[in-house]
Amino acid sequence: MKPVLVFDIETIPDVAGIRRINDWPAELPDTEVAERAFAARRAKTGGDFLPLHVHRVVCISCVLRTREGFKVWSLAAPELDEAAIIQRFFDGIEKFSPQLVSWNGGGFDLPVLHYRAMLHGVSAPRYWEMGEGDYADARDFKWNNYISRYHMRHLDLMDLLAMYNGRANAPLDELAKLFGFPGKLGMDGSKVWDAWQAGQAAEIRDYCETDVVNTYLVYTRFRRLRGELSAADEAAEHLFVRNHLHTVAAPPWPEFLAAWS
Repeated sequence: MKPVLVFDIETIPDVAGIRRINDWPAELPDTEVAERAFAARRAKTGGDFLPLHVHRVVCISCVLRTREGFKVWSLAAPELDEAAIIQRFFDGIEKFSPQLVSWNGGGFDLPVLHYRAMLHGVSAPRYWEMGEGDYADARDFKWNNYISRYHMRHLDLMDLLAMYNGRANAPLDELAKLFGFPGKLGMDGSKVWDAWQAGQAAEIRDYCETDVVNTYLVYTRFRRLRGELSAADEAAEHLFVRNHLHTVAAPPWPEFLAAWS
């Protein structure tokens, strides 16, 4: 069984970077820096969503499914700084060479990680392998790597299911609920900055982890669509995930399981 790594990131405004770019004074409070950036973005685009290079990564949550089992965990602030979060994520790819799975990872998560990795001097040779490196299997990556949009080593489920047509994209939350999975619980990406300012790092982590489990469950349905799993195989995998989550008494898993129809 090839390891499967499902991932999702949560970000906040990079207030230090925004200060540097705009040459704003160091004494300007973080909240005002962010609000000025949001206001400038609203004037330009009509929305608050900042350019990807000024998103600071505060959490990467992962599901790792291997022959040995199922694991959900996070690399997150404040325990880790941004450089360590990103380096450890790419170290995992170096170690496992997994099948990467995301929801809009090609449109958001990975470009953010690229920019922020460069900011911090992170090294990720396995991830960037495109057939010319020194790995024994490097040639295999020429035709199937993590970088090329139409390759499958990174599977952006949102992009693929919409046939690479942005107008056909579906929200993960709605699709998960449509399939009988829990969907989002109590937070969405637009609330992360407010939660961070309120000291709710644990709540951000919980939200991100439920997102990756929802994504993994949607991925199992996709595998059934492709003929890789039968209905019985998919049901068995869902039971396996349920049984694992039942062993974790801490939030958010009791609420997640209660919402799983």
